[in-house]
Amino acid sequence: MPVWERSSTARVVPPARPRKLAKVPFVELADGRLQGVVSSGSDIGRVYVSSIAAGTYAFACSTNNNRPCGGARGTFCNHIRALVGEAVLQYGAERVARYLKAETPGGEPDAEALVSVMTGTRPEQGDTSAAAPVFSRFLRHLAYLELEPTTAPLPEMQWFPATRTAA
Repeated sequence: MPVWERSSTARVVPPARPRKLAKVPFVELADGRLQGVVSSGSDIGRVYVSSIAAGTYAFACSTNNNRPCGGARGTFCNHIRALVGEAVLQYGAERVARYLKAETPGGEPDAEALVSVMTGTRPEQGDTSAAAPVFSRFLRHLAYLELEPTTAPLPEMQWFPATRTAA
């Protein structure tokens, strides 16, 4: 049996570069999309849930209470551009480009090149139905920040049985 199958821990990939969490506190490559939560530039109490679909680059951006983003009219808004920039910092440009299936001309892609390639295809505005689950995952991650530091196991994080016996 390989080592990873005998282990009860998952490998965590460190960020490609450190990033500040004030503008984009949550970013993930999941469900066939680059998606995350982006803070509003004008209202401290408002956040946007933005996403870009892999392959088609269909994009969506709405507030946490499902109001449409005013800047996402036919093209990527500033929230989506910030999301791409932070994803490149978190995962690295090559990994983001590979996940989104975005081929950039030249050498090492960067956030600006990725946005340029994707907007050049004139992507459609996508469905905002994924906003609720993304925002819910973000809130769940925030809840862990409020816990006291401890080395004791958290029950909801115990995905594997304590012994090697089959259930």
